[in-house]
Amino acid sequence: MTEYVKFPVELLDDFCMKAFGKLGFKKSECRIITDVLIMSDKFGIESHGMQRLVRYHKGIEKGLIDVHAVPEIVHETSTTAVIDAHDAMGQLAGHKAMKLAIRKAKRSGVGIVSVRNSNHFGIAGYYAKMACDEGLLGMAFTNSEAIMVPTFGRQAMLGSNPIAIAAPADPYPFWFDASTSVVTRGKLEIYNKNGEPLPPVWALDAQGMPTTDAPDVLANIVGKNGGGIMPLGGASEKTGSHKGYGWGMVCELFSSILSMGNTSDECCTFDDKTGICHGFIVIDPAIFGDPAEIRTHLSEYLQKLRDSPVALDAERIWTHGEKEHFNELRLREEGIPVNDNTMVELANLCSYLDMDFGAYFEGYELPAGADFFEGNY
Repeated sequence: MTEYVKFPVELLDDFCMKAFGKLGFKKSECRIITDVLIMSDKFGIESHGMQRLVRYHKGIEKGLIDVHAVPEIVHETSTTAVIDAHDAMGQLAGHKAMKLAIRKAKRSGVGIVSVRNSNHFGIAGYYAKMACDEGLLGMAFTNSEAIMVPTFGRQAMLGSNPIAIAAPADPYPFWFDASTSVVTRGKLEIYNKNGEPLPPVWALDAQGMPTTDAPDVLANIVGKNGGGIMPLGGASEKTGSHKGYGWGMVCELFSSILSMGNTSDECCTFDDKTGICHGFIVIDPAIFGDPAEIRTHLSEYLQKLRDSPVALDAERIWTHGEKEHFNELRLREEGIPVNDNTMVELANLCSYLDMDFGAYFEGYELPAGADFFEGNY
């Protein structure tokens, strides 16, 4: 079992800022990218935090991410827009698109922006939260490399295709961010790093049969050999597989279809780009009535849910975004846990960027015989 070590939020933030600067990004761009990664770790979502640094490092190294790209608006109306990211870092394209959607919603009540030719943009919930923080309802979508096998299939055809929704409420917002596959690729990467077998209801082998072999599934995804991750609901219609598959298609509509971009089965099949697409929707509650009254109405219902009868052996009922709120408070105090194999990746990144690993992680010793962890890529 792989060990974890905790580091202060401020240290990891400083490390990311320095690393992205060394990779060629402007300081303001480093701030956006770092904020997305650190928010994920603070919320307790390890799969999209520090362990994602190596993906961006390798993407830049392979020429898939253009650090100098400037996302461009190629179609626009008063309420909608399409952005061509020109292979920019996904966080930068996503931030620009959501800012644009927010401006449109504040002027017209609704803002919808679709993005093509981008890259992995971190957690979708970051962008939904951007709108929520301004008193608006925010939604974010993204497709990705094909990892989800459609119901009754044996070839991955859709990405994890997450959908995130955030809405203002008290004492904490409604914040929901979930893939439409059972889990994300990042979750499989964590199991692979830890040397653990997958739960038998997560993934399919090249023949479309359930498997617990994380290295094999990841290799099949990269090699386009068949198999992948099940839709939300599993592999059978009896357990609701068609619902996760359908929600994955909803995500595809707002990401790749409206933008006229690459669908998930095409993403990451090119030598010089990933072709990932995103979608963003912002709604101003004021077009439905008094925003304060709507906020109160939602807050009261969320409290009813938390106060409703608890199942036998359960401690309490949570509402979406509540665990993340408390995770952030706790991890700010305790520090963010980082996987030993992720530390190996960070050491390799430091070597590549001529950064002093020991200066940041003083006293930490890499695992004996550690080399770059290549199992996920």
